[in-house]
Amino acid sequence: MDKLFNVDWHAMFVPSLSLLEIFLRGTLTYWVIYLCMRLFRRGTGQLSISDLLLITMISDAAQNAMAGTYNSVVEGAALIMTLLFWDFAIDWMGYNKVIFGKFAKPDPVLLIRNGRLLQKNMEKELIDEEELTALLREKDVDDYKKVKTCYLEATGNISVILKE
Repeated sequence: MDKLFNVDWHAMFVPSLSLLEIFLRGTLTYWVIYLCMRLFRRGTGQLSISDLLLITMISDAAQNAMAGTYNSVVEGAALIMTLLFWDFAIDWMGYNKVIFGKFAKPDPVLLIRNGRLLQKNMEKELIDEEELTALLREKDVDDYKKVKTCYLEATGNISVILKE
């Protein structure tokens, strides 16, 4: 019965680690994951099962590096605020073209020009013809030969301009 109502308020709210250490751990881990994801991944607008699995596994693998061993709610909140801070900061810097605007928001990649597939660009982005035609069908385009231009945007979505 004692376990039901006994709350260790001190352990819940008093950090066992320095909040600065938590901020630094969160910052370093966030940037390592961000750089790896930015350098090696740019999907096509939707998360596949392997993307979801990768994100889940990265979060699990990064948990100890990021948090160390903490117990208090304050430490968890500090870590969450650190991650949200960097997420907002990167979006803000990309929007305002500060420091690494081009890196944060890559240029669109041309995939189709005048009804012809640009194989080198598709290979660079790891998009095969089958995947591209499926994405075109989602845009109500049944034949890539009808397309004037098709770009893979920085968001991972495609934009399509049809021939007249």
